[in-house]
Amino acid sequence: MELLFLGIGFFFVIGLLLLNIVTSIWAYRDSIRKGNSKEFALLILLGTLFFPVVGLIIYLFIRNI
Repeated sequence: MELLFLGIGFFFVIGLLLLNIVTSIWAYRDSIRKGNSKEFALLILLGTLFFPVVGLIIYLFIRNI
C-alpha cells in the first residue's frame, strides 16, 4: 500500500515539473511573439521556471503592457 502512494506521489511530482516546464516555454514563446526582446523573454523564462506560480501570474499581468 505504501508503495502505491509512493508511486502516485512520484507521478504527481513529475507531472507538476512537466507542467512547470511547459508553461515556462509557453511564456517565453509568447513573449517573443508579442515583440519583446530575447533578453526580456529569457528573463520571463527564468522567472517562470524558478518561481512557477508567482512568475506566471506576474507575466500574465505584464504581458500586454
